[in-house]
Amino acid sequence: MEDLSQYIRDVKDYPKEGIVFKDITTLWKKGDAFKKSLDILIEKYKGKGIDKVVAAEARGFIIGAPLAYGLRAGFVPVRKVGKLPADVIKASYELEYGTDTLTMHKDAIEAGEKILIADDLIATGGTCRAIAELVEQLGGKIISFAFLVELSFLKGREKIKDYDFFSVIKY
Repeated sequence: MEDLSQYIRDVKDYPKEGIVFKDITTLWKKGDAFKKSLDILIEKYKGKGIDKVVAAEARGFIIGAPLAYGLRAGFVPVRKVGKLPADVIKASYELEYGTDTLTMHKDAIEAGEKILIADDLIATGGTCRAIAELVEQLGGKIISFAFLVELSFLKGREKIKDYDFFSVIKY
């Protein structure tokens, strides 16, 4: 299988000194590489009965929406406070300095639906944990988490260790 990591650019000292940022946009701009990354995820979850794919803004939408399309599943956007127009539920999570809050429409998921949570990258896992809380508040059954990239040295997997988990590229 082709090594898709060759398409990911390292950007040193971004967003601050000492950090090496994994820039996925360089993979996304290569049509064949982008398609291959999505095809891997679609094949992994095809036939699993996924009802909906849930993904957080903004880069998660780039993975989640086409994944939902490929699985013939619904797509549920998770957004920051004030971005969704109808009644929402909320979950907060820790950032390096402070907290942030994510929202989902109250009617986005029906109890018992099989849910795949997707994102472009998992780092510390805070966003993933918050999304899982939202899905479970509505009675969704989390089948798995799916990521294009995993930064395993940041141990984000530990925050969602009780769930199935798959990443295409690991660092």
